[in-house]
Amino acid sequence: MKARLSPSEGTPASLGYRMPAEWEPHFSTILAFPHHRTDFPRKLSAIPHTFAEMARVLCQGERVRLLVADKREQERAQKIFEAAGVNMDRVDFLRQRTNRSWTRDSMPLWVTKGRAARSARSPKAAFASERSDAVAVKFRFNGWARYRDHKWDDEAGRRVARDCAPRYCHPESEPGELAVLEGGSIDVDGAGTLLTTSECLVTSARARFKSQEQAERVLSDWLGVKKILWLPQGIIGDDTSGHVDDFARLAPQGKLLLCEETKKSDANHAPLRAARKALQGAIDARGRTLEVVRLPMPDPVFYAGDRLPASYANFYVANAAVLVPTFNDARDRDALSIIQECFPDRPAVGIYARDLVVGLGTLHCSTMQQPL
Repeated sequence: MKARLSPSEGTPASLGYRMPAEWEPHFSTILAFPHHRTDFPRKLSAIPHTFAEMARVLCQGERVRLLVADKREQERAQKIFEAAGVNMDRVDFLRQRTNRSWTRDSMPLWVTKGRAARSARSPKAAFASERSDAVAVKFRFNGWARYRDHKWDDEAGRRVARDCAPRYCHPESEPGELAVLEGGSIDVDGAGTLLTTSECLVTSARARFKSQEQAERVLSDWLGVKKILWLPQGIIGDDTSGHVDDFARLAPQGKLLLCEETKKSDANHAPLRAARKALQGAIDARGRTLEVVRLPMPDPVFYAGDRLPASYANFYVANAAVLVPTFNDARDRDALSIIQECFPDRPAVGIYARDLVVGLGTLHCSTMQQPL
């Protein structure tokens, strides 16, 4: 039986836990089969095939846990995945209804003990057993305080926390008040540094915390972070009130990938310039001055008249590859090359995401790692 971490035992940080970096070894990646029609108007038929291509690459280095509503959806997913060449021996189906397929925000975050692992590129790491000391930290998911249909997603995350980790916990921001946090609102380096935005966590109308001090306490106590880097706001088209994974990402060896919009007339020019200014001289938890790497933005992507949050920063670091969203854009090749240089121990693989971004997210939003 899975055991809940009791408040009397202390917080994960007090027990020596930390949140691993995404580039550390995974046991699996959690996906949810896409089915929300209004998220992908006139595009939904294409999205399962995008997920199949993601799963094909993921299964080269780790398991995939796929959430499906029922037997019928499982059979459909299996047919599409098999046609795409996915290694089905490395796919586990979990019958659980979801509202949407953005597992980054509804699934638990994992914390583990021990030093940061430098690489996932180890034959022993790729398909090892689940570790016995991991804790699934399940924050409350409230549909970004925007969508009412989010309760199945929140429950799916709770079930994964209960069923897929030796222990789990539900963080509180105040006694008796469950803390709200989405995985896409933060990024970590596994060595104590966390990156986020004030807009998402503190200053927006849908802020997750009452103050920066409260946010820092919760993140430190429950994720074991020691240094929090605050950026002002997110990019245009994002409906999550400033998720950091759309424009700024931490990388190994003290690097930070930051999107840059060179056109002054573009609406993203000012917020990305402000982010760069905020990072001048920034120090990580190890005391290193961060090396800020410039990552281009694709040309603006519109659908039905709306600006979409298309960005190369929404990549996902898997065991076997870095999955990078591409948009049939002239800058696709440059973005792949830059990301490859930051993750030299695994290939950067482009996944076409122009259809997927119609749902206001791409690859990182659709994935959640379960670390070893």
